[in-house]
Amino acid sequence: MARRTQEPRRTQAPRRTQEQRKVETRARLIDAAAELFATKGFHAVSAEAVAGAAGRTTGALYSHFGGKEGLLLALLEVWKGRTADRLAADLAADPDPQAHAAAMWRSVTRPDADRGDSWLLLELELWLHGARDAQVGSPLARRYAEIRRELGEGLADWAAATGRTLSRSPDETGALVLGVLLGCALQHRLDPAAVPERLVVEAVSGVLGARSDPYTPGP
Repeated sequence: MARRTQEPRRTQAPRRTQEQRKVETRARLIDAAAELFATKGFHAVSAEAVAGAAGRTTGALYSHFGGKEGLLLALLEVWKGRTADRLAADLAADPDPQAHAAAMWRSVTRPDADRGDSWLLLELELWLHGARDAQVGSPLARRYAEIRRELGEGLADWAAATGRTLSRSPDETGALVLGVLLGCALQHRLDPAAVPERLVVEAVSGVLGARSDPYTPGP
């Protein structure tokens, strides 16, 4: 009688925890929103469309973000974090103020390759929501306050590390630099030749109290 070969015992894949499932759902909704909002525009995309593209329910979207506006805020926060990480790495490599300003400008006009410049369009759409709706405007104002604070503190740290002194308080410096970058980025989006990197770098360098020598962009 032939001896029966014993089959190897199958190992069961570890079950994901509830927290892991939540993290995955959140990431899938953000990725789906990034794709749809960028290609069709925020207003043209419904919460149902985002949830469907992510393979999740509309209830999951509202549970995680409270609605489309909350999802848009979360998406922009993700992009802001990635930009900040990349910018910190660039700045650590070169203390020159003009190189510093150039790195900030490129972080605004050359974001992640898979998203192109769509972040600027979404940022503007969110700003319009905030200007028209106080429920959106209040958290958006807090978000901009946080960005100004983080930017100002980062610039103050950079100035201290390079033996420089900012001509204004960190908060005011952050507000001015952010204004220059966003204002120039809006113009650059429609007419790049009218707002060259050189012009922005010299403007930001001036805000930082650095030299105003002519700037030659690198590769």
